[in-house]
Amino acid sequence: MNTTKYFVRLVMFLLMGTNGLLSTALAQENTRNISLTEAVSAALVNNGDLHQALLDERIAASDYKQTQAIFLPKVDVSYTAMSTNNPLNAFGFKLQQRTITQDDFNPAFLNHPSATPDYMAKLEVLQPLINMDMLYQRKGAEKQTEVYQYKTQHTKEYLTFEVQKAYLQLQLAYTAVSVLEDALRITKDVYTYTDNHFKQGLIQKSDALNAQVQVATLTSNLAKANSNIRNASDYLSLLMGEKSGTVYKTTDSITAAQQLPALPQNVASSRADFMAMQKAIEASDLMIKSNRMSYLPKLNAFGNYQYNDSRLTGFAANAYLVGVQLSWNIFNGNRTKNRITTQKLERDKLVTQLAVQKDQSQLELDKAYRDLADAQSEIRRGNAAIEQASEALRILQNRYEQGLVNTTDVLLAQTQLSQQRFSLAQAQFTANVTLAYLQFLTTGTNK
Repeated sequence: MNTTKYFVRLVMFLLMGTNGLLSTALAQENTRNISLTEAVSAALVNNGDLHQALLDERIAASDYKQTQAIFLPKVDVSYTAMSTNNPLNAFGFKLQQRTITQDDFNPAFLNHPSATPDYMAKLEVLQPLINMDMLYQRKGAEKQTEVYQYKTQHTKEYLTFEVQKAYLQLQLAYTAVSVLEDALRITKDVYTYTDNHFKQGLIQKSDALNAQVQVATLTSNLAKANSNIRNASDYLSLLMGEKSGTVYKTTDSITAAQQLPALPQNVASSRADFMAMQKAIEASDLMIKSNRMSYLPKLNAFGNYQYNDSRLTGFAANAYLVGVQLSWNIFNGNRTKNRITTQKLERDKLVTQLAVQKDQSQLELDKAYRDLADAQSEIRRGNAAIEQASEALRILQNRYEQGLVNTTDVLLAQTQLSQQRFSLAQAQFTANVTLAYLQFLTTGTNK
């Protein structure tokens, strides 16, 4: 029995020492008071996922700007140096240089020309005029920019929900520490009272040992609760785009609403993620039209202006060429037809995905309402249970001091009170998280 007693005391001493070290570490760590509004604002500025969404939005906008090429000319400048003794090309070089003389028509020179150089500077311009397929591609690219704008909006809404949930988790962790600290204080008082009476021979040794074990258990749980505060703080730092290591203290006191909020009973079709999917469907329709328009003729203008000379730095002869080209791709091996078929199937897949996503969101909304009602019922029951457990503990403590009940009864009553207090905190946490999720599910869009 002595060995058991000393072992229990050693465990209790080690656990209390560990909790003391953790409390000191928490005090030494960088602490910061933060409100929910500050946390959300910081996340909307610094969060990495949101930055990626904004970059995707900018990439889509840049892709759209590339389609300006269907209106703007293409201009190329080149400088070419050549030399040949090919009869046809040698005579052509001299024609372009406008240096033909009577002697150049000598059959000997025509058939066996010497090396003839040509230096050509050229300016080429291609001007699109009518390309209906490219026009619809441009409209499709514009729709893609809207897709990513809505995705960014949805990312902001989801990030706001995540920050709210993380903030509530941090509040729950602090509540758990408060509950355990109160329970540990009461248990230590019971242990002190029990130990004194045991030394006087007034109570049994088992009562003192039970109190020691309860103190050791609560000390261990308190150490874990302090670790949960740091874990919740690190996750909040991650959402806000800041380095981990800061221990946050919540400044907002958020209590669960007693009545169900006046929120929509159905998901809104204008929700950002639904709108992103809808714009993707519209973009697919435009790409299908673009491929259909590729069956039509294309009209483009072209022109060039060039200088030819036999000297490297010479620009003696100049000439221009302008024209308009009407081209029509009559048959390309059914490639366009099959591409259109594939795009229609992909569009139909998006339509199905959107319908399934709306149905799933409606199921989640209905479940969230039921979960919120259940959590609010638990809160009402929890408040009543805490009052009853507190009164029961008070009565047992009075009777214990009179020697009418044993230590185990007091410890069980104290444990029951702690459990009821923590159950109430969990119910409030569930209600608040569910309410935030309901607001997320029913959020429309400002666009």
